[in-house]
Amino acid sequence: MFGRKKKVEVLTYDKESQRPVLRCSICTGEQVAGFKDIRTGKFQEVMLIKNEKDLQAFKAQYGLLDVTKEY
Repeated sequence: MFGRKKKVEVLTYDKESQRPVLRCSICTGEQVAGFKDIRTGKFQEVMLIKNEKDLQAFKAQYGLLDVTKEY
């Protein structure tokens, strides 16, 4: 109840055919985190990134160290 941290469950993705990407809009500044298929280029949205805390949560959720940005 007090002082307990929630255990973060690490989710998985297909590392051979997908790569983590942060899509950023030049006009509005909106950022969406997800995975891009390496072969087809199709983007799969996972979550909207509103601030640095959301980005850190996305990285922790999938066990990522770095996410590339695409404009």
